[in-house]
Amino acid sequence: MKLKRVVVTGLGAVTPLGTNVSDYWNALLNGVSGAAEITRFDASKFKTQFACEVKGFDSYEHFDRKEARKYDLFAQFGLVAARQAVADSNLLSDKVNKDRVGVIWASGIGGLETFMKEVGDFAKGDGTPRFNPFFIPKMIADITAGHISIEYGFRGPNFATVSACASSANAMADAYNYIRLGYADAFIVGGSEAPVNHPGVGGFNAMHAISVRNNDPKTASRPFDVNRDGFVIGEGGAGLVFEEYDHAVARGAKIYAEVAGAGLSADAYHMTSPHPEGFGAMLSMKQAIEGAGLELTQMDHINTHGTSTPLGDISEPKAITTLFGEHAYNISINSTKSMTGHLLGAAGAIEAIATILAVQYDIVPPTINHFDDDPEIDNKLDFTFHTAKKRVVDVALSNTFGFGGHNASLVFKKVK
Repeated sequence: MKLKRVVVTGLGAVTPLGTNVSDYWNALLNGVSGAAEITRFDASKFKTQFACEVKGFDSYEHFDRKEARKYDLFAQFGLVAARQAVADSNLLSDKVNKDRVGVIWASGIGGLETFMKEVGDFAKGDGTPRFNPFFIPKMIADITAGHISIEYGFRGPNFATVSACASSANAMADAYNYIRLGYADAFIVGGSEAPVNHPGVGGFNAMHAISVRNNDPKTASRPFDVNRDGFVIGEGGAGLVFEEYDHAVARGAKIYAEVAGAGLSADAYHMTSPHPEGFGAMLSMKQAIEGAGLELTQMDHINTHGTSTPLGDISEPKAITTLFGEHAYNISINSTKSMTGHLLGAAGAIEAIATILAVQYDIVPPTINHFDDDPEIDNKLDFTFHTAKKRVVDVALSNTFGFGGHNASLVFKKVK
């Protein structure tokens, strides 16, 4: 069968750099850090006391009080981002068959705040089980996909993907494949996460996974710098509308970029550490590019996973140089996590938006907070340090990797 083409027709974002796509993109281009002292709870006893929180988000501007009580914060972020994407795409026109519009929405953790509160309240009680009737539906990771479909009446395939920090990239890969195989005309796809709370910060502290640079939060996320000491935890959500090309053209939709390929792989190596030679990352990138029918030499830009962790920031550049050879030095590489922090299950979605806009506007956002080279990293690579770079970006790759060895790579290109 002839596979269908897939394009992006809508974008929405609730991020530590802004609660809409325009503000988010402008902050990226200007090298703004979203990191600051934690305000969601008293973190004074924690090893890490800062995070990349969403600023200026008022639940009651988006939901009435009765409704807001039913949604964990991760679902609120997701619903608002999805609403932006749907509005941006004008998907609710008469030309859209809602039976053929699906929702795949990811979260690596789900309603962690809700779980903490309900279990904490029980532990403080006399043992009598008094749980909120919304406890389970607020907590489960798939609930945002359900809420989006209910709100709009989208009756196509509906589910969540969970693969740790690769979750929303997996969601996009699934949506891409469903559309090109003809099972749907469009998907609302993305992810959201709200881990800036006691168990989120405390759990990652216990793993020694997040930075403890409390005296300088804004420079704490230091991808590819020799003095990096872990990622900065972030929160938020991002939504995209993936649509079959002819369907989008027929209804006159604006098109941001084409989704040209998706690659998925496993490291099969370690619970939390990446393969030291980046074999899994290399395989997912290779699959995505080959699936797109492109040559390696056509790649212009890679938005890396680039978390600012000691091991991950070594293995991914190794994978890039191994796969691309000499062409690796012609590719503009960046890590937008240097500004947004790491949104865990939502990372793939917000970084896909950054990659898509780089393709649309021919400009690569910077990797900020680089001070000293790491001798274990090939520093001849163009990491787009410090300032955004204007260049032709016809083809770009977005990488997202997760605990458990999950790897996902997506190729976006200009529509021609």
